[in-house]
Amino acid sequence: MQASEDDRSVLSTVFYRQSLQGFDESCNPQFQFGPNCFPKLEPYCTLESSSANGSCTTMYYSPSTLSSSPDDSDFRHKLRQLETVMLGDSDFDEVAGNGKLFAAGVVDLPEVEFWKEMIVSFPKRDLKQVLVACAKSVSNNDLLSARMLISELRQMVSVAGEPIQRLGAYMLEGLVARLSASGSAIYKSDFTLNTHILYEICPYFKFGYMSANGAIAEAMKHEKRVHIIDFRIGHGSQWVPLIQAFAKRPGGPPHIRITGFHDSPNGLSREGKRLCKLAKAYNVPFEFHTEIGLENVRTQPGESLAVNFAFVLHRMPDESVSTRNHRDRVLRLVKSMSPKIVTLVEQESNTNTAPFYPRFLEALDYYNAMFESIDITLPRDHKERINVEQHCLARDVVNIIACEGNERVERHELLGKWKLRFSMAGFSPCPMSPLVNETIKRLLKNYSESYRLEERDGALYLGWMNRDLVASCAWK
Repeated sequence: MQASEDDRSVLSTVFYRQSLQGFDESCNPQFQFGPNCFPKLEPYCTLESSSANGSCTTMYYSPSTLSSSPDDSDFRHKLRQLETVMLGDSDFDEVAGNGKLFAAGVVDLPEVEFWKEMIVSFPKRDLKQVLVACAKSVSNNDLLSARMLISELRQMVSVAGEPIQRLGAYMLEGLVARLSASGSAIYKSDFTLNTHILYEICPYFKFGYMSANGAIAEAMKHEKRVHIIDFRIGHGSQWVPLIQAFAKRPGGPPHIRITGFHDSPNGLSREGKRLCKLAKAYNVPFEFHTEIGLENVRTQPGESLAVNFAFVLHRMPDESVSTRNHRDRVLRLVKSMSPKIVTLVEQESNTNTAPFYPRFLEALDYYNAMFESIDITLPRDHKERINVEQHCLARDVVNIIACEGNERVERHELLGKWKLRFSMAGFSPCPMSPLVNETIKRLLKNYSESYRLEERDGALYLGWMNRDLVASCAWK
């Protein structure tokens, strides 16, 4: 049975109004940066040019800028001297290959002026180029080059600069954390911040929640009892506009039961109370429960089940991490529960099984587009913008760059791979409602013309200029 025009009008109006009120959904704010927060490495290249006055010269170079010459062997010998000083290889002999360069704690490195002239002659490069070069050095385990480039990058990045400078600061942090094996500790750091600002200054998360809510509302428009399982409920803000929309449904609202997952059974009591209070104000019959695992969830007779995967599945390890393959296992378990609708919202990025270097390039391209989109909304020195980027985006960037194996939590896949997983689990695609498309298009008009919304193969893609950033689809 098709929904009446009145049904569609009510749902569209409520969704649009709520989208402009903003969401205060938490994006797991656990990561804080400061101007001096980078893990310290050993001094990169501090050369004592004069043992008498203790003066020193710090120099930077990049092997990619060096060219071959007839004096290449002499150059390589000098480079070996420099490496010896940096890495403390006191057994190197510049004459026989096994002698000493250090005497009474003083570095004996002749021709320092040669190095100074060489460094000055290097052409200046843009930040993105240096980031890529540094990642390549890290990938090749070229510690000397990596440290030199890190020193160069420190002079180029800024959390209050241009989008690439801000992103560069956090990607640099990721590179340093990878070298010092501290990425997992940074990701697990516990810092709190109200991140509703992120949902006001860019539409990515609003888009995801609105598209999922619209698919659920469409599927449940004639149901009397609705059970929603949310795998990442956060503050529960996604469900505020849905409850309000159901409250205005012709014929009365359904009975709504929401089950939210959390690490602790008491972790969502505040959010549950808030949603219960909202539902009571709108005269919507409502229940809220928390669970730790899907195996503990029980459906009740007469309920129609909706399962929401919004920005959560990419954090479940797959076959490349664990033989248990939790990602596909959860999908099979959900299918066995016979849901009427399953919603998927994920970042359109390929960082799951990619090796470090191509993964770094993908993250650089993806998050550069996101930082550029944020740049049009708030001034670069705006304190709230800096907090949002540091607490909501930087921790993910660092995890993608610095971590491997079980420690790497942020493992995004392109929608094509998600479709394959859902199909293998027995799901069939469910087209998105045209009503949702039009509602989101109206939402985007409040931001920038550079945002774009496209429908392809039954899914919705939200992007910034030429880059897809978030994909949303539904299954049954």
